[in-house]
Amino acid sequence: QVQLVESGGGLVQAGGSLRLSCAASGSIFSISAMGWYRQAPGKQRELVATITSSGSTNYADSVKGRFVISRDSARNTVNLQMNSLKPEDTAVYYCNADRVRHFSFTTFYTGPHWGQGTQVTVSS
Repeated sequence: QVQLVESGGGLVQAGGSLRLSCAASGSIFSISAMGWYRQAPGKQRELVATITSSGSTNYADSVKGRFVISRDSARNTVNLQMNSLKPEDTAVYYCNADRVRHFSFTTFYTGPHWGQGTQVTVSS
């Protein structure tokens, strides 16, 4: 079993900053890519940012230059620093662990795994 728990959401004024954190727990040997996705009311879930186990990052065009993703693979955590927030960033943000390898002696993977989501609201 793998659990992802997000924290750090909340209400902020436009131009402000928030930092989201996500911790993965359970039987985890390694995680491939981790990332953040978001879903606004009436819209589909969309990618915000991802980071591989080697540290390669990928960002949605809408957040490039404003958001920074980071991870601590030893602690199985991923963070999202969100700066210069805009009202259009308002959404539920979900943490994602793409492929989880559970034991060193097997190449068995599960995933993707998702957190329960954390609300980010940016007021104008």
